[in-house]
Amino acid sequence: MDRDFTLEVVRVTEAAALASAEWMGRGKKNEADDAATKAMRSMFESINMNGTVVIGEGELDEAPMLYIGEKLGTCAANTPEVDIAVDPLEGTTIVSKGQNNAMAVVAIGKKGSLLHAPDMYMRKMVVGPAAAGKIQIDDSVEKMIDVVAEANFKRVEDVTVIIQERERHQAIIDAVLAKGARVKLFGDGDVGAAIAACMPNTGIDLFVGIGGAPEGVISAAAIKCLGGDMQAQLVPQNEEERERCCNMGLADPEQILLIDDLVKGNDALFAATGVSDGELLPGVKILGHNIAETHSIVMRARTKTIRFVRAMHDMEHKAIILGK
Repeated sequence: MDRDFTLEVVRVTEAAALASAEWMGRGKKNEADDAATKAMRSMFESINMNGTVVIGEGELDEAPMLYIGEKLGTCAANTPEVDIAVDPLEGTTIVSKGQNNAMAVVAIGKKGSLLHAPDMYMRKMVVGPAAAGKIQIDDSVEKMIDVVAEANFKRVEDVTVIIQERERHQAIIDAVLAKGARVKLFGDGDVGAAIAACMPNTGIDLFVGIGGAPEGVISAAAIKCLGGDMQAQLVPQNEEERERCCNMGLADPEQILLIDDLVKGNDALFAATGVSDGELLPGVKILGHNIAETHSIVMRARTKTIRFVRAMHDMEHKAIILGK
């Protein structure tokens, strides 16, 4: 994929963020998600590619836009064939309540490179570049803490583990605290939390827990760009979910998935724009005079280039984004 393609992808996440930010704190999560989805789709139509959504808003009968299998881009002759994973608004409830850590995110890879993860639970472990390849998902959290402490030149008591605040994670939280390390809890938005474990300026050393499988693949694209490491394991809840895994090409639904299983090769891109302030990015700011400010990140796995993009938008010229 051409490197200029990266800035085109940022325009997509910016559009979704601006559209959903209109619904910040208004108590209407479905409206926020719908606005983000429509804006993202509209922007995708202008990109010179032949894209297929492999992770989207659901199946065709569940999602009128950005459904799994939908074609995006100009689809002109000789345009690159790519897989697309999207979450137009990661954190719909966050936006409805005016809380932190909502983002619009997109991951793109060559055709066949992104795992077609079914919409189910996935167990995940993420570390940054210094600890990459040094721990396994089946290691105890105590061992993980020891390894990342040594890799990141920290005392155990200074290691921070980010964990989603859910009852299913209480045993992990208790183990981290008993070990003497720090816990940082988050509510929704595990893509941003997973990426934060790979960024040098967040102070977060390790991400562990169970969350959505589609979000796991999107996270893996970013983590590959950052040179970090991720391991995962699908957690089917019933026979129907196990069968769906098999139908999507996973002979063993509960196999340990390495980062190269989640995202094959190094021709992958990741982009995100903050909707509300979070660990990774500031949110959309309305500055007056109909001007909005956005903050985005865009990354390429091939070059490990990370760009932060701050943009000012005159909203009078964003009628398509806002659906007006």
